[in-house]
Amino acid sequence: MLASTYPRWKDDHEPSFVHELARRLVHWFEVIVVCPHAAGAARREMLDGVQVERYRYAPAAWETLVNNGGITTNLRSSPWKWWLVPSFIAAQWLLARRLLKPRAIVHAHWLLTPGLVASGLGMPFVVTSHGADLFALRGSLAMGLKRRVVRRCRGFTVVSQAMLPPARNLDDSIAPVVAPMGVDLQHVFTPDPRIPREPDRLLFVGRLVEKKGLDVLLEALPDVLAMRPGTRLTVVGFGPLEKDLRAQCARLGLEGVVTFAGAMPSASLAMYYRSAAAFVAPFRPASSGDQEGLGLVLVEALGCGCPVVASDLPAVRDVLTDMPGVFPVKVADSKALVEGVLAALDSSAAKVIEGRQRLVDRFDWEAVAKRYAGILMAASDGGSADV
Repeated sequence: MLASTYPRWKDDHEPSFVHELARRLVHWFEVIVVCPHAAGAARREMLDGVQVERYRYAPAAWETLVNNGGITTNLRSSPWKWWLVPSFIAAQWLLARRLLKPRAIVHAHWLLTPGLVASGLGMPFVVTSHGADLFALRGSLAMGLKRRVVRRCRGFTVVSQAMLPPARNLDDSIAPVVAPMGVDLQHVFTPDPRIPREPDRLLFVGRLVEKKGLDVLLEALPDVLAMRPGTRLTVVGFGPLEKDLRAQCARLGLEGVVTFAGAMPSASLAMYYRSAAAFVAPFRPASSGDQEGLGLVLVEALGCGCPVVASDLPAVRDVLTDMPGVFPVKVADSKALVEGVLAALDSSAAKVIEGRQRLVDRFDWEAVAKRYAGILMAASDGGSADV
């Protein structure tokens, strides 16, 4: 398995969905993950039954291409990091090539750069796009490289229905398959009736980057406060826009209303979802074209019985359609967001539980891992990835 974003250690706050899939695939495969090194991380370790191999691509102080916002965000905020990309790709290819075993199947997460590496290994591979790699990086060179990856793969998966049209535009010789990542809805993200919901407590969880839309929520808060003076917002996450967002809070007089709780490991988020009156996900397309690929935080919140207010983007409809206790709102519209938040605060969390089994059937890791195991086995045997 090739990845550019991966937990640096156990209970890291970096996105963990690739590892969560990897550790469940050990039921079917011997799983080796090749991912970038970062300060404080082990070069090699066994993590939940997964052999994790981290490659060095620069001096330790410069290994900053991936973390705290993702590759796309880091390249935009610090253009000098483009100089790291060639060694990042070459080092992953060299380590992956050394670790390859007979009858291996490669699973590359993201078209660029792991997909590009997989396309040069000479082994059958499946590539999964998670959103940013498909929606952003639209220049002629990037598009050409993405088409190269898709033409060479044996299986191409995307994590939401909304990603199918741009995925099909890359190459019509292979049909992309919708196969979302998962959420542990049986053991972690579950309701707990013993925990009371705090009235008027809003929750935001996500990276502090443009496409998450936290600035839209902050802009809406003064109008929410005019109607519900006791409203408070907890922000769980980290990212390059934190300084700007804190400045926005100061400008809007939201000191004491908004709490920046910082980054949290995934397993710690359930207590926030269980105690919030409503979860707000004001996603919007970024200026680069990047946008949300699926929005698993919505599944986490709903899994814990928390009402959800979310932008009505095509990608999130995979989660929100036909789910009780959700309030879709117009994208990047603070006035619409005010109405959605007020409606959610007046709603009953009990309604969310009614649709929970639908989430389990589609997004619980047990079902997701079984689906990916079938996709990988079919690709390894030279068959279709649509299983």
